[in-house]
Amino acid sequence: MQSNNAKRAMVIVAHPDDAELGAGGFIARLAQKGFEIRYIICTNGNKGTKDSNLSPHKLAEIREVEQREAAKVLGVSSILFLRHEDGDLEPNKAFRMELAILIREFQPETIITHDPWRHYLIHPDHRAVGITVMDAIVSARDHLFLPVAGFLGFEAWAPREIFFTFPENPDYYEDISETMEIKLKATSQHLSQIGSFQNWENNIKNRARELGKAKGFPYAEAYKRVELH
Repeated sequence: MQSNNAKRAMVIVAHPDDAELGAGGFIARLAQKGFEIRYIICTNGNKGTKDSNLSPHKLAEIREVEQREAAKVLGVSSILFLRHEDGDLEPNKAFRMELAILIREFQPETIITHDPWRHYLIHPDHRAVGITVMDAIVSARDHLFLPVAGFLGFEAWAPREIFFTFPENPDYYEDISETMEIKLKATSQHLSQIGSFQNWENNIKNRARELGKAKGFPYAEAYKRVELH
């Protein structure tokens, strides 16, 4: 069981590379502030390629290695790969309880995940993760959910705040001017995903520069922040 005195952040995303693209600058800043950061990567990402010669099994192996290297660049403390099949996540009870136990075990004060309410969000895994994280927070918080887990030492836990990435209507802007290069270096580890995009680095910078204008930052990431208590 974790010590309640530590500052902890949990990043729960659908695929390898989602964390770096959505929140790499913020995650790097949290690491610099001394946060213990844990990644929960929900799927194996074994559908994310246009290479017809690459098998799903091999792609999953590659993406896991890439994710470990990217997390290392950002200063992430630990990673848990749930290895669900890419594209098959559903916001059901089993998935909710899986995440609730992980939240209780790690006891994060901050959670970063996908915004499931973003209009026209195409990927079903992103929607499933975002909504299930919100549901799992309730199950993690209230002790009468998962009573057996409580007996095993996974006591009820309520995170303090949640940040949704790529929101429709952001209300929180994180200044990532000092961590932009770290974000780019971390993202560059996902070669299987960015290798065919020549302008990926400029695209990330341009978006961050545009978001920064709202607060006068050279570069920013935008979030929907929800205080939970």
